[in-house]
Amino acid sequence: MATDLHSAPGMSLTGLVSDIINDAQDLIRQQLLLFRQDLRNDIRKMREGAVFLAAGIGVTVIAGLLLLLMVPLLLNWLVPTIPLWGCFGIVGGVAALVGGGLLYAGARQFQSVDPLSDPSAEALKENLRWTTPPK
Repeated sequence: MATDLHSAPGMSLTGLVSDIINDAQDLIRQQLLLFRQDLRNDIRKMREGAVFLAAGIGVTVIAGLLLLLMVPLLLNWLVPTIPLWGCFGIVGGVAALVGGGLLYAGARQFQSVDPLSDPSAEALKENLRWTTPPK
C-alpha cells in the first residue's frame, strides 16, 4: 500500500501511482457500500413509519366515523331548530377543514425525507470528482 513507507524504499513511480489508484478505488468502493447502507436504513425507517401510519389511520378512521355520526345528532338534540341535515353539514365542514390540515402536515413531513443528502453521498460525490478525469 502507498501508506506503508517502510516496505518499499526503492518503489518506482508507477508502483506509487498504481497504489494510489488502488487506494482511490478502495475508498470509492467503501463509500458506495456506506451510501447503500444509509439508503437501506432510510428505507427501513420509512417502511416502519408507514406501517404505524397505516395502523393509526385505520383506527382513527373508525373512531372518527363513530364520533362524526354522534356529533350532528348531539347538535340536533341541543339545538332542535337546526335541521338534522344542517347539523351534519356543519360537522362535516369542520371535519373536512381539520382533515385537510392534517393531510397537508403529513405531506410536508414526507417531503422532508431526502436520502440523497446523507454525508456518505456527499463524500462519494467529492471523491468521484477527484478520481475521475475531466471531460
